Amino acid sequence: MTEPNLFKLPDVGEGLTEAEIVKWHVQPGDTVEINQTIVEIETAKAIVELPCPFEGVVAELLVSEGETVDVGTPIIAVGGADGAVATPVSEPPAQAAALAESDAVPTPDEPGMTSPDKPKRTPVLVGYGVKEGSTRRRPRKTNGAAPPPPPAAAPAPAPAAPARPQPVDNGGLPLAKPPVRKLAKDLGVDLATITGTGPNGSITRDDVRAATSAPAPQAAPAPRAAAGPREERVPVKGVRKATAAAMTGSAFTAPHVTEFLQVDVTRTMEAVKRIRELPEFADVKVSPLLLVARALLTAVARHPMVNATWEDGPSGAEIVVKRYVNLGIAAATDRGLIVPKIKDAQDLDLPGLARALNDLAAKARAGKASPADLSDGTITITNVGVFGVDAGTPIITPGEAAILAFGQVRDMPWVHEGELAIRKVTTLALSFDHRMVDGELGSRVLRDVGDMLEDPLRMLAWS
Repeated sequence: MTEPNLFKLPDVGEGLTEAEIVKWHVQPGDTVEINQTIVEIETAKAIVELPCPFEGVVAELLVSEGETVDVGTPIIAVGGADGAVATPVSEPPAQAAALAESDAVPTPDEPGMTSPDKPKRTPVLVGYGVKEGSTRRRPRKTNGAAPPPPPAAAPAPAPAAPARPQPVDNGGLPLAKPPVRKLAKDLGVDLATITGTGPNGSITRDDVRAATSAPAPQAAPAPRAAAGPREERVPVKGVRKATAAAMTGSAFTAPHVTEFLQVDVTRTMEAVKRIRELPEFADVKVSPLLLVARALLTAVARHPMVNATWEDGPSGAEIVVKRYVNLGIAAATDRGLIVPKIKDAQDLDLPGLARALNDLAAKARAGKASPADLSDGTITITNVGVFGVDAGTPIITPGEAAILAFGQVRDMPWVHEGELAIRKVTTLALSFDHRMVDGELGSRVLRDVGDMLEDPLRMLAWS
């Protein structure tokens, strides 16, 4: 028997130390080829498909789905190309599968679980019926005379129900004497709510007094939904873990400043409608974000210092100004917030930028953004308007100097050409690292973006 080849978890990113096994595409006994996709892993940046560097037969899956392991840990054993499968390096596949199953399925001893020998306890309701009995009739007095002989035996008739007093028809009004009515009026008791216990169902003084001491009838409580767990614990790993660490480092390392600007974007919204009708954009989705991205790229070309990074070197701190723009677009996914980048966005024309935005959004939704797509950004846009939010104070992506938040576009009263009118208005928010971008530079960048969105022709003039 030949020893199987062990495939160790590689570093698929820039110095990543761990990854989670998301999904296996092969099982023990399957035949695999070189470069065949065998597993999906989630790193701190993205979900990545790993190809197999060997060919042969899968001997054992050494790591279960959902488990996080360090880079360099063996995750799969593959037998030789001749199909021979060596003795596994740990438990046999059947035993490993049993262990995996035992880990995945709660045991009967766990809370809330039952088993055949431990049936689920069900509540029992115990009641008491009416005890059967007999009635006796008192003997009839005969004044000393001998009692008459008993009549001939005959079938006993069914006992008749006891007679109930018939209520007196009082024209629909409660039956009560005048003194009782006065007592009820003095005590604030509605006679219509009382069931009388007097003759013919009439209401007595005791009935009225009892009604004043009886608790008011309450409506039956609405049925409550089945109680669930009061708390839920969500493991922080993968993208969420990396995002939390990066945002914490950015918030407490870079001195943030955020400025806000309300902008009349009526002309931009009209331009978006016209662009959608052009044949160059027939196969892409065009949204206001396209012109916001173009405006920011133009502002960066006019103010390069906003597209920079801070570096602490052995000879002191330096500001590295980037002459290229890797534009990041923040995207919310089920795995957390990711920021894929459009590399060298400054070189794209408007149709090319629209296609890049479409491709980026599709990758983010499908979870197919690679580590290369998520690295080396220089400036970022976050579109909070898609959530119906006007503005916010975005945290700068680590290693960058600024981030622009684009709020929702909504109808608002606005002074236009000296008159009050309803216009399309949005709010822009620019957060920047005050070590590299002072208040004047940040204000100029934000004002330039706002001017270009108020009049899109300025993008042509300033490009």
